Amino acid sequence: MSESNKPDSIKPSPAAFGFVLVTVVLDTLAFGVMVPVLPQLLVTLEGGDTKAAATVLGIFGAAWAVMQFLMSPVLGALSDKFGRRPVILLSLLGLGLDYVFMALAPTVGWLFVGRVISGVTSANYATVSAYTADVTPPDERAKRFGLIGAAWGFGFIIGPAVGGVLAGVDLRAPFWAAAALCLVNAAYGVFILPESLPKERRRPFTWRTANIFGAFRFIASAPVLMGLALAHLFMRLGHDVNPSIAVIYAQFRYQWSALEVGVMLTGVGVCSMIVQAGLIGPAVKTLGDRGALTAGLLFGVIGFMIFGFSSIGWMFACGVPFSALFGLAGAPLMSILSRSVFAEEQGRLQGAIGSINAVSNMTAPLLFTQTFALGIAGAGDFAGLPYYIAAGLLLISLTLVWRSSRSVAGPTN
Repeated sequence: MSESNKPDSIKPSPAAFGFVLVTVVLDTLAFGVMVPVLPQLLVTLEGGDTKAAATVLGIFGAAWAVMQFLMSPVLGALSDKFGRRPVILLSLLGLGLDYVFMALAPTVGWLFVGRVISGVTSANYATVSAYTADVTPPDERAKRFGLIGAAWGFGFIIGPAVGGVLAGVDLRAPFWAAAALCLVNAAYGVFILPESLPKERRRPFTWRTANIFGAFRFIASAPVLMGLALAHLFMRLGHDVNPSIAVIYAQFRYQWSALEVGVMLTGVGVCSMIVQAGLIGPAVKTLGDRGALTAGLLFGVIGFMIFGFSSIGWMFACGVPFSALFGLAGAPLMSILSRSVFAEEQGRLQGAIGSINAVSNMTAPLLFTQTFALGIAGAGDFAGLPYYIAAGLLLISLTLVWRSSRSVAGPTN
């Protein structure tokens, strides 16, 4: 189950990886521009009924995550069969056309169909990750996965701001902008993106292995891979505590305004982006993949414990740098995971990881909002309970990493 040590048939291409970064930025930018406008559009389509719009918004989010869960293994397996290039380009084309569909959607029902299709076409992140593993030597993967994380953060930080400006022009304008970004990127990729998976390394496509059950059987086929995948799940669950409750937590506990919360979240995003773009490479070079991963998880534990214990706002702010340094963990874990399978299995692996991410997307909001509600229901001050749970999840992840990664983490670890 470990990757071959022979030299890769595909030499690393700066232009190819540059396209990957552009793809991630534009994908997340396209998604982000809709964040501030989708609730308003739903309210309009529901005739001004905010309660009905909120219910529908929750259903939209769940449906999108479910499609990610189901389709990530399919797209990953298709990329192992037909190559990464056609899957990436067709996904971008489909996503762009889907945004056009949503821009024209006359009813909530049609808009829902568009969100379902978006969940399918957005699952190409698994293929992008497999492409990165194909064109990157094993000892440089952590750095490049970190750059992908930084590109994701950049797109998502800028996207909502752009969407807010465009929404002031027209509620449909952000959808048209998202469509243009995806279609331009697809056209750019036709000319610049080479194939990364040679034909001799491709695998047959079968529905038995390309569905979610096949993805989990693949992960369970080797104890090392199973341990690392579980570590990724627990780490991702812990990571998702902030997207799930940070806004309501800060408003309840510190009486922060919407502006103050927005500044805080932007600060967290910018700091995390800096860590992933600038610090992962040096950290891995100095500590190795396992060492950088360990440091990142421990920083995350410290940051979440500070968030949970902080009774006043400035104390919470002190935890932000530690929370940002948690960003050291993700890319090294992805690097180690990519070494645990053969080159021709990268698509299946990344598809399975995509489904694991979707499990977290579906589970974390319920887990952390309900534990927050439980924490503030009693007489004592237990508002920080979700952050304590997140810290515990990171410690579980660290334990699994140390038990599972020794044989694949590389000679420098």
